[in-house]
Amino acid sequence: MTHRLFALGVFSFLAVFSTIFTASAEEYRICRYCGESHDAAGMFGVDLEGDGRRYAPIRHIDVLHIKLDVTPDFTNRTVSCVTTIKFIPLREPLRTLTLDALDISIDGVRGSAEISDYSSTKKDLTIAFAEPIPVGEEAFIEIAHHNQPTGGFYFRTPEMGYPAEDVHCWTQGESHFARHWFPCFDYPNERSTTEVICRVPKAMSVVSNGNKLSDKVDAESGLRVVHWLHDKPHVNYLICLVAGNLEKLEKMAGDVPLGFYTQPSWKEHAENSFSDTADIMNFFQKEIGVPYPWPKYDQVTIADFLAGGMENTTITTLTDQTIYSSATENVKTSHGLDAHEMAHQWFGDYVTCVDWSHLWLNEGFATYYTHLYEGHKSGRDAMLYGLYRDASGRILTQTGDKKPIVWNKYTNSGQQFDYRAYPKGSWVLHMLRNRLGDDLYRECVKTYLERNALKSVATPALQSTIEEVSGRSFDQFFDQWVYHARFPDVKISYRWLPNEKLAHLTLEQTQEVNDDVLLYSFPATFRFDGKNGSVTKTFQADGKKHEWFVPLAEKPEVVRFDPDYALLARVTFEKPNEMLFAQLKNQDDVIGRLWAIEQLEKKKSDDVVAALADALRNDSFYGVRREAADALEKIHSDKAFDALLASTEQSDARVRLQVVDAIGGFYRPEKVSDFIEMVRSEANPAIQSSLVRSLGKYHDKEVDRLLQELLKSETFRNELLSAAVAAINARRDSDMAGALMATIESRRDAFTTGGLAAALTTLARISENLDDTSAQRKLLLAQLSDQRTPVRKGALEALGLLGDVEALSVLETFAETADETEAEEAAKKAIEELRSDKPAAPRELTELRKLIDELKKQNKQLTEDIDQLKKKVEAKAG
Repeated sequence: MTHRLFALGVFSFLAVFSTIFTASAEEYRICRYCGESHDAAGMFGVDLEGDGRRYAPIRHIDVLHIKLDVTPDFTNRTVSCVTTIKFIPLREPLRTLTLDALDISIDGVRGSAEISDYSSTKKDLTIAFAEPIPVGEEAFIEIAHHNQPTGGFYFRTPEMGYPAEDVHCWTQGESHFARHWFPCFDYPNERSTTEVICRVPKAMSVVSNGNKLSDKVDAESGLRVVHWLHDKPHVNYLICLVAGNLEKLEKMAGDVPLGFYTQPSWKEHAENSFSDTADIMNFFQKEIGVPYPWPKYDQVTIADFLAGGMENTTITTLTDQTIYSSATENVKTSHGLDAHEMAHQWFGDYVTCVDWSHLWLNEGFATYYTHLYEGHKSGRDAMLYGLYRDASGRILTQTGDKKPIVWNKYTNSGQQFDYRAYPKGSWVLHMLRNRLGDDLYRECVKTYLERNALKSVATPALQSTIEEVSGRSFDQFFDQWVYHARFPDVKISYRWLPNEKLAHLTLEQTQEVNDDVLLYSFPATFRFDGKNGSVTKTFQADGKKHEWFVPLAEKPEVVRFDPDYALLARVTFEKPNEMLFAQLKNQDDVIGRLWAIEQLEKKKSDDVVAALADALRNDSFYGVRREAADALEKIHSDKAFDALLASTEQSDARVRLQVVDAIGGFYRPEKVSDFIEMVRSEANPAIQSSLVRSLGKYHDKEVDRLLQELLKSETFRNELLSAAVAAINARRDSDMAGALMATIESRRDAFTTGGLAAALTTLARISENLDDTSAQRKLLLAQLSDQRTPVRKGALEALGLLGDVEALSVLETFAETADETEAEEAAKKAIEELRSDKPAAPRELTELRKLIDELKKQNKQLTEDIDQLKKKVEAKAG
């Protein structure tokens, strides 16, 4: 699955879903590294040894084909289905067959062999045959069933708070959600062809895996019957069905039809998200060397899809947040999400990890090939910047984690969907590519895919292919990077010996070495840049500490370690400012400039601020300018603020956003009018929103007026409305309670789902110290009937924050009867809030903040008046 909606670009992987949470009735676990949904419960593999290690379950049959005849009921949000499974027994005659089936009501079972009995539990369905089915004999079972799924099959209907024109349903299989709506062998070590027949109201569309065989209206029922067939074997979790009111855009990538389906509400902006798909496919086919392996590629948006995307075979489901308006310029894009999911069509769908301990074979490849596409689209510096952000922000911070990439001691599969599978897996591939060279790496990957096509595999399949194609051993490489934990901590020191004209280098690995973390072996490359050119030397670092001497014709101006950025390591290499300034100037070395900024931001001298300000204004790469702005915020001096304020005119909107984010990190009440003017003059709503959120620290009448205006604003996804709510939340100003409550009551449908939830908790926070909160309580209680889990959860949390004990009885009832884990937990937490003896948040504190701001203004005015009077006196005296 994919990195979430982020800014929706390659780096966005990380933004929007930056926390892990479970979405109650929709039993998702959302990965903060990818934004994808993973199991919170269920069978995640078999513990064969009794020591907590997980392995793929034993297959007693080979599933040949799965046929699903599905009728969704959009009113009652139920599913009726007839599931037919064709199979052959393996190894021994089959007496009973057990299938995963979670909370499914079985209406009847029949088959090609006589069935003596069947039994259904909460978790599975067991079928007993009158006579054992012989090994190798083809057989089938047909199961009629129905249920109201709490996972795996989801609805978006008007009764749930969604526009009637956008009604739809969809399925989600990874990791083990298919079992929630049809009986199956729900694990990725089984592959079969699949068939989906779906019956829906005749105005609706149906999209599924493979080829569409027919699409017609049944005269008797009046329902549209759409028949899809996927005739190449794929794993169970990749089966997908989307049905509803959908608008379609179409393109071609060579001979491959591309479809982009979205809800009618988003049609106007849908082309933005679809614009790079053909180019991505063309690039991947050339880069991977294996043609796209399926007959078509569709993408379908889902309202409030609690993930970024899911790479079902030939049909990717995407969050509707991938739709963006052109007003955001390049702040929001979809090509990172698009590339990640499409890469899965080869890595994860065509060749699939056999169990979740080898998940990196799916996610590491998809993440790395997203970086490769970014390099193709925007240049090598952009690719390296993505790898740099992954390393610095997502991997190298995990210093205490003792889990390797391949790890089978997980208790549920969701634990595998973390930084190890995604960015670290990607970095392993990047290091392999650098070891092998581009051409040999491509040959290895092509051979790996061709050799394992339509199979489920483990990591040794990749390693053996690389070793065979390259003729080199990679035992040590895989042992230290894949089967052991962490990464090396590398401390480097450099001294110039002028008499001998030698560069003296020392390199030490400082990580703790134990059974989990090895002493690494890696190439240590140094580049020495001087007035008359560069010298590069590579040594093998395989010990605790090394010392090297390099003869040079001149003293280097810059010494760079790992100049090709081919090593995943936490590097400490202290350098004097003069060397860092020179490194920051080298426009041919983007990683060198980024590393220079990392060191310079720890220093606060005027020359450092000047160097960073120059980089912010003039560097050739947007990523360096962004990091320079961030560094100036961290330095946080007056001169750093002035440098940021002088750099708001940026041609690249991503840099402009970073600059205003950085400015917003300062507290400058004397600049409030300027900030408000910036909001009004800025055309990009994403940047406006950042500015508005930063105003939450100011209690000012001008800010009051602006926020009142923005509560009535109309923008795409009402981004400015949500930003105003965030600012009101930060201010904790009860004077805004009336306006916010009126907005929630009159503009409830204008909020996004998450925006409404945030507005409810904000209303509670700013109202908790009012003498009468009965109106707020009534409004919040009314939201408990909302069918959207985030809204219901937000209302429950808000009732706890409001502190109105009259809501206690309702909360207690809700906690006892809620059928959703997250809602029940939210209710219990709200009850704890109400029953706690927490000290009241003093309203006087808010008033004091207002008074301080007002005194600062008065003081500034007094200073200006005194200064003016002084000038008049001096003028008269002269």
